[in-house]
Formats: sequence, C-alpha cells, structure tokens
Amino acid sequence: MVKVLNDWRLIILLCLTLGLAPFFPEPHLFGKIRWISGGANGMEPKDYFDVLMHGFPFVLLIRLLILKLKK
Repeated sequence: MVKVLNDWRLIILLCLTLGLAPFFPEPHLFGKIRWISGGANGMEPKDYFDVLMHGFPFVLLIRLLILKLKK
C-alpha cells in the first residue's frame, strides 16, 4: 500500500484525471475552490465531499513532494 502512495506516475495520473475532471468549461476542482473562497453560499455536504474527492490526488502529490524534499 505504501508503494502505491509513493508512486509518482500514479499520483500524477490521478491529478490529471480525477483531480481535474471534468475538463471543460473549467476543471471542477477550480470551480469548487472559487465557490468556497467566495463564501460557499449554497454549498451542501455533497459539495464539500466533492472537493475532498477531487482534491485528494493533489494532497497526495504535495505529501510526496514534501517527503522527497526532506530526504
């Protein structure tokens, strides 16, 4: 399991697919972050879960970058 979490190729693939899907008209995650930064008016629990789901690959990427820079 740890080997999967430390695989650069898999994490980059997750960021480019799940993290940015759907791609048009804008990446879904960017729209949700803009919505939250604008006050999150009308957001429901499913919207917050959606942010977590689309943002998790980027959390893994940041974690991996921190681990590599510490070495």
